[in-house]
Amino acid sequence: KNDQRSTDNGQRSTNPCAFHPNTLALHSPMLKRYKVPKTILWVINLFLIFFLIFTIFRLATYFAFKPDGLVFPDLVPSFLMGVQYDLRWIAIILLPVVLLSLWPKFSPFFSAVNKKWWTWYLVVVTFIVFFFFAADFGSFSYNMTRLDAGAMNFVEDPGISLKMMWQTYPLFWMVLGLLVAVLLFRWMYHQSHWRVIAQTDGLKIPYNRKFFVASLIVLTMFIYGRFAATPLTWKQSFVFQDNFKSYLALNPLQNFFTTLRLRRPEFNEQKAREVYPLVAEWMPLPDKNGFSYRRVVSPGSNALESRPNVVLVICESFSMYKSTMSGNPLNTTPFFDSISRKGIFFEKCFSPHFSTARGLFAVITGTPDAQLFKFSTRNPLAIKQHTIIDNFEGYNKHYFLGGSPGFNNFEGLVQNIDGIKMHTEGSFQAPKVNVWGISDKDLFLEANEVFKQEKAPFFSIIQTSDNHRPYMIPPGDTDFVQVQVPDEELAKYGFESVQEFNTFRYSDYCFRKFMEAAEKEAYFHNTIFVFIGDHGVAGNADAIYPAAWTDQRLTDEHVPLLFYAPYLLKPQRRPEVVSQVDVLPTVAGMIQQPYVNTTLGRDLLDPAKKNNFAFITNTAGKIGVVTDEFYFIKNLNFQDEQLVPVVYNGKAYTKAERDSIQNRLSAFTSAFFETARYMIMNNQRD
Repeated sequence: KNDQRSTDNGQRSTNPCAFHPNTLALHSPMLKRYKVPKTILWVINLFLIFFLIFTIFRLATYFAFKPDGLVFPDLVPSFLMGVQYDLRWIAIILLPVVLLSLWPKFSPFFSAVNKKWWTWYLVVVTFIVFFFFAADFGSFSYNMTRLDAGAMNFVEDPGISLKMMWQTYPLFWMVLGLLVAVLLFRWMYHQSHWRVIAQTDGLKIPYNRKFFVASLIVLTMFIYGRFAATPLTWKQSFVFQDNFKSYLALNPLQNFFTTLRLRRPEFNEQKAREVYPLVAEWMPLPDKNGFSYRRVVSPGSNALESRPNVVLVICESFSMYKSTMSGNPLNTTPFFDSISRKGIFFEKCFSPHFSTARGLFAVITGTPDAQLFKFSTRNPLAIKQHTIIDNFEGYNKHYFLGGSPGFNNFEGLVQNIDGIKMHTEGSFQAPKVNVWGISDKDLFLEANEVFKQEKAPFFSIIQTSDNHRPYMIPPGDTDFVQVQVPDEELAKYGFESVQEFNTFRYSDYCFRKFMEAAEKEAYFHNTIFVFIGDHGVAGNADAIYPAAWTDQRLTDEHVPLLFYAPYLLKPQRRPEVVSQVDVLPTVAGMIQQPYVNTTLGRDLLDPAKKNNFAFITNTAGKIGVVTDEFYFIKNLNFQDEQLVPVVYNGKAYTKAERDSIQNRLSAFTSAFFETARYMIMNNQRD
């Protein structure tokens, strides 16, 4: 019984690009002796091609992102473990070819049609692999982590995400380059197919099932990953006790599909109960012996009896180190700096994470979004949260967003607020300027038109969008003057491009236009304006802040927080560390009405508050707490803790004292993390 038929129906190869069989047969004693089937020979060729692809990509990751201080010999174990992960995914890709070829009629050498279909299968798989590699490269350049399931947060909004990418990047040329690369590999697959025919032509190789069974066994062993009782797992990459070494070992396919299973909400009520006394002590909570975060807060002696309006502005990518308030000499936000001197300004506020959806969740609910791989705004069981905004009885409530509130399901979270009126895409007079909708200036001015018509007190959320890729400044705002700054100056002070720099400045222009319009209206005198960044942006902050901001990426979370009401509040500049979760309790504490707080935020102006801190988590598998002196970081994937100073020339501590501080912060960080995960799923409104 002959081996599966060739595309030339048993005749000699007529492909002019193929090697001549007579010359190859002289150099193929193994073929003559062992009679290896064509399909298996082709799979071996494909295996080598894919192995080359995976290896080149890992080397590119090494050369592009290797941290200072690491040399190649330090990373050899990572490369060796990486080979195991690569072999697994190459085996997964090639397994269908071998498995289906157990039946000769499905072999790629049975007919020209089979060859065509198997080649296209390989083309599609190659495109997917290249796509993952490209996305992973982008993830590594921005987050210093492999592509993970967190990317699904944006895939779930494909229209908006694609528009943003189209307006930001040369997407056409990027996709074209990807297609050209894939077509090149399609040509290689064709050539390897013809080469196998040429090598075996005239050898009369019989069909032998044992070669296919043996190949399946080998591929299955590669998928299993190692010679041990348990298979190779994602978690085993963290044996190196170093994030870069671990992520270098992984490949994007392994990291993405493993973390995909971690998108389900996780919490442990028993652990939350066990750590409750420690959390209650740090907060502090009145019920230290029970298990309740609920407290009814009565107004303090300084609460305002005028029932002031509240305008909460959540500012896109408002990174503190890029602003004038930080002392950045590029002076990007002179107007905001001027009003910060007239309000209560917290210079060390931190978001729990570096994403807009998580920032919005933290501000509105008072709980950090501590689920690592899926935004809680996308979890139907998590968005029905109790929020202090509902305690503003007798207030009209508004939400303003220049674009679609469906992005990351902002509307699901916001519409949970009693009686809120949505002002979003499609309800404005101003035209759209980009994927994010109308400009921030127009958004502010349209909100102002609504506010000046209000007869009752109002609570409004305004969420800005312009300070974000694609970094477009509306051409109609001709009174905004763009500034050119040398690239070296931009890099020194934290900006990646002049477009980003001017867009950041444009945000300040929009704040000024809003305040100028509001000051002309009657509501201004009895309104508390709250400005807070939704998150920061990674970058070089060495010229502004201690090393932890750049090395540990505190730039991702450090944002300004301002309570501005020149007729109601006395100016203060506050240096203590605070969090986004503290915003609503602080606002509620300014007003002469009781409120119910059921989560983890605190009134920052309460004299009884103690233990200044902000909890931080990220998808790199780290959690941490920032205090007035230190940033404590704990890795969730392996045993690694760091205590990093966040002040220049801080207090000198002995080793024993530092160890004591680290142990205390370690216990509290874990306790707060368990509590936050529990609260996300157990703070549903009545």
